[in-house]
Amino acid sequence: MKIRVLLLVVASFAVWSFDLASAQNRPVTASSKILAVENKWNAAYKRGDVAAMDSLLADDFIITVEDGSTFSKPGYIAHNGDSTVHIEISEMSDLKIRVHGNTAAVVTGAYHEKGISRGKPYE
Repeated sequence: MKIRVLLLVVASFAVWSFDLASAQNRPVTASSKILAVENKWNAAYKRGDVAAMDSLLADDFIITVEDGSTFSKPGYIAHNGDSTVHIEISEMSDLKIRVHGNTAAVVTGAYHEKGISRGKPYE
């Protein structure tokens, strides 16, 4: 059984080239941009789109997954490029975005995933 919960994602996406300093004065705009990147990442993950994930994740990206394993960007992309996994549902909900100064944002929320891994269903 595989369970993924998105608890915290620190702003490490390379796509975030907009100026968070000026975005702090317009938090709705910053939040909208960050949410758009989150949605692009989730869609790329669901499709297994390695090229899109590569373009969205910063080179120093690090993630801890449900079993406690940690992956760098190349490791995470290779892990998700595994052809034995078919993702049917990949949903984020209750996302809250907090912009901190001009360098970072924190996104918290819930994540639900369902699919087939090595021929066995998981949720």
